[in-house]
Amino acid sequence: MVNILLIVLVIVVALALLFSFIKKRKNEEKEDILEVDDKTYTLEKMIEFVKKRLDEITKINLYDIGLSEEELKRRKNKKYELKRALKGCTYGDVNDKKYVKELIYDLLYKEYGVDETNVSKAIPFDIPSLLTAQDKFEIILYMYKNEFGYEALSEIIKKYQLDRLKYIEGEAKPSYVITEDEVNEIYEKENFVLALEDKINVVVQRIYQKYKGYSSIDEIRDMNIDGVSGGVSGLPESFLSQVAQTDGDYLSQIAEHKVPRACDSIWIMYAGKSIRLAFLSFGSEAELKRVCQNIYKYNNPGQLSDTNGYKINEMKDGSRVVVVRPSMSETWAFFVRKFDVKRAALEQIVHGPGKEETIDLLKYLVKGARIISLTGEQGCRKNNNAYGNDRKYIRNYEPSYYRDCVRASLKKNLPNKKYSFNA
Repeated sequence: MVNILLIVLVIVVALALLFSFIKKRKNEEKEDILEVDDKTYTLEKMIEFVKKRLDEITKINLYDIGLSEEELKRRKNKKYELKRALKGCTYGDVNDKKYVKELIYDLLYKEYGVDETNVSKAIPFDIPSLLTAQDKFEIILYMYKNEFGYEALSEIIKKYQLDRLKYIEGEAKPSYVITEDEVNEIYEKENFVLALEDKINVVVQRIYQKYKGYSSIDEIRDMNIDGVSGGVSGLPESFLSQVAQTDGDYLSQIAEHKVPRACDSIWIMYAGKSIRLAFLSFGSEAELKRVCQNIYKYNNPGQLSDTNGYKINEMKDGSRVVVVRPSMSETWAFFVRKFDVKRAALEQIVHGPGKEETIDLLKYLVKGARIISLTGEQGCRKNNNAYGNDRKYIRNYEPSYYRDCVRASLKKNLPNKKYSFNA
């Protein structure tokens, strides 16, 4: 009898401990929520929190927390979907990017406690004088994107004529550049009124681009423009060691950001014009390097290394990306070419007096079965000028498959061929 009572007691204690363990694991995620105060509502702390929570969600062992079969299946699908999205968003997949950003929004709003009073501690929305040019530009782009979608940047450029030649202080020749003063002026004219949802979305985008995105160019890369590049101008950090012992004044100018650095170099290609975004920067060479190491990874093209100092690949949306690194080049740099099929018509490409005669000449040359070679500088739309009817063919030799050329001419005899690229 005593033995039976002891066995029953042991079983009861074991069941109680098991129940307590399961209950603790179920509430584990809630117990891990950080206790926050005013000092924690900064971008750095938010990024740290988001990284930790997403890591917990993707690594948690669902079999140890006593879920029902239906709940286990649902949580497992959600976990794998997040893993796939975290991987896909680094390849330029806008749908995966949207999914990850929505999850970050929920984490900040529901768990971290971001509200109207503390959201401005991350980005000072309520005090325009404290906003940086990057802050203002991202707010402008966000508000325009709500109305125009991926045409947002084009609408901003067209509305304020940002693609015109202009003289910059200290330069003798005009150039295509968008300055900090222009961004400040646009922000003042627009006079946006942001709701709490808008403010959190701007913060979410900043967190995303520093965590999984492409830094300052993340939203720009998604826009319908001809391309974007970084690290293609300015001085590399390796240059600092060369001037440190010879020219102290020059070194102080670099430290005060009076001399452009390679990590300050962000250019876009819009309507055939290469425009420098003087108000944007990657901030450091380490950030530029991170972007270069991630932006070409779609379909596992191989490792970018010192012995293999360049990679040519495409992103998930069909954009062509070229990445170079030292010692093949002076700096880390990337070139992303986007191909806008909607603007591939000759009437949209050929401008200026006599354009009608030029277009007719091209058409009749092709209809007459003449062999035509189209050459020109990068971004002048050589492939888009390849005009022909269904019974003609075009041969395209590129270092990577030119999918958008096929997309624009679905019924044409137009195979793509790769050739070996030697730098």
